[in-house]
Amino acid sequence: MINSDAFAKRLQRVIDYYGESASSFSEKIGVQRSSISHILSGRNKPSLEFVLKILSAFPEVELYWLLKGKGTFPKLTEVAPIETAPAPAKDLFTDATAALPEMNAPTPHEKSIERIVVFYSDGTFKNYRN
Repeated sequence: MINSDAFAKRLQRVIDYYGESASSFSEKIGVQRSSISHILSGRNKPSLEFVLKILSAFPEVELYWLLKGKGTFPKLTEVAPIETAPAPAKDLFTDATAALPEMNAPTPHEKSIERIVVFYSDGTFKNYRN
């Protein structure tokens, strides 16, 4: 069951957050001005249609927050973690082979690394030759 007084306070917070008057808010969600007034005064409870119109017009409003006060407002957007560029392959290759000098000089029958190509997620690449 929705607590009408608490819902009215959250609705008023949404209206204030967007800098709207009750009249302009009602126009944006497509309801009569009296509907907003009656809900804010506690006379009426919000209908499902009313709540869905708010969510449609203002995507930063979370349903559960609006109905029950749980969650956050405005809706927190997920921030993608910052990707750090990997260390250049040349440094990794140099460090690894410097520790094992016997690997630096291939024998006539062994294969040796001729080149390394590193592809980055942004479409660029680096080419390292031995």
